[in-house]
Amino acid sequence: MRWKIETFHKILKSGCKAEAARLRTVERLVKPIAVFCILAWRMFCMTMINRSQPHAKPDLAITTSKRSSSIIFFPDKDPTTSHAGTVSSYLVKIARLDGYLARASDPPPGNAVMWRGLTRLTDTKLGATIRAELMGN
Repeated sequence: MRWKIETFHKILKSGCKAEAARLRTVERLVKPIAVFCILAWRMFCMTMINRSQPHAKPDLAITTSKRSSSIIFFPDKDPTTSHAGTVSSYLVKIARLDGYLARASDPPPGNAVMWRGLTRLTDTKLGATIRAELMGN
């Protein structure tokens, strides 16, 4: 269990940059730390599900909007393979946004790669939403 706790804190510290929030009072720190804990736990769970149950349904770890966004960037070359449509295939697509190569000999993507890939996916979706709003108005 110690390894899991340390990994969670690493995500909290490095991914969420919880220490960068130089808020001086406890009242100001409580809300961001609560949100950061939820994000860090979700990221940790996504990575662990990818390692323990790679052939599970994608609903187990990611939302429908994130699945559809990841398909836009990296469509399946052969949708008939056993790997297509699994939680692992979608999480690898998200990790590839950060440069994960997804070679046959590569281990599953880690927390840092998943964090940065998910951040890029979210930023891209936000940019597309803003663009659609600006073009529509």
